[in-house]
Amino acid sequence: MHIQIYSDMVCPWCRIGMKNLSDAIVLWEEQTAEEITVSHHAFLLDPSLPPEGLPYKASMEKKMGSANPDPALSRITEAGAEIGLVFRFDRINRMPNTVLAHRADAVLPEEQRSKWIDAVMTAYFEFGRDIAKLEVLLEIAEDIGLNAHTLESKLESEEGTAEVDQDLERARSMGISGVPFYVIDGKYGLSGAYPAAEFLRAFEKITERKAE
Repeated sequence: MHIQIYSDMVCPWCRIGMKNLSDAIVLWEEQTAEEITVSHHAFLLDPSLPPEGLPYKASMEKKMGSANPDPALSRITEAGAEIGLVFRFDRINRMPNTVLAHRADAVLPEEQRSKWIDAVMTAYFEFGRDIAKLEVLLEIAEDIGLNAHTLESKLESEEGTAEVDQDLERARSMGISGVPFYVIDGKYGLSGAYPAAEFLRAFEKITERKAE
């Protein structure tokens, strides 16, 4: 089974959904000895963001249509805590443009991409780091053992741009309007931060259909 994951690194429900999916994959492989592979694909929650991003509070108020987004953020924080994820929205000052972070992801080998996305999300959601900045992304790369000089060279030469553009176009063609979104075996679509148990049930149903 193969799962394509469409997500954005400033999407808290993407972080929660991917943690639940990862837990479900571990359980599935333990129960069935069947391997599930994943590939990551870019999505932009707000394509209109300028390269330098925007002030976080004003951006969230506009997005949620409320002068007080705190209740919604508290629900996210509680949902994350239930599965061992920390969210510190009080530390976030900027709503960053994630194109550069997605490009960095695109130039990495597939086996390193989950680790990269997790590290970037952790830097943003737990420490409030501005992941629109090249220097921040390079520091994150060093922290997880990647070659920051090689990554910088690739980004400065515009590598990863075509791949991100292709992901965004593919998402548009599939009608994906929100993330996280998962495409299983190229034909089954799931949208949302499902609990691990729900992912397992979906895997079971898909396996049954394939056996028919």
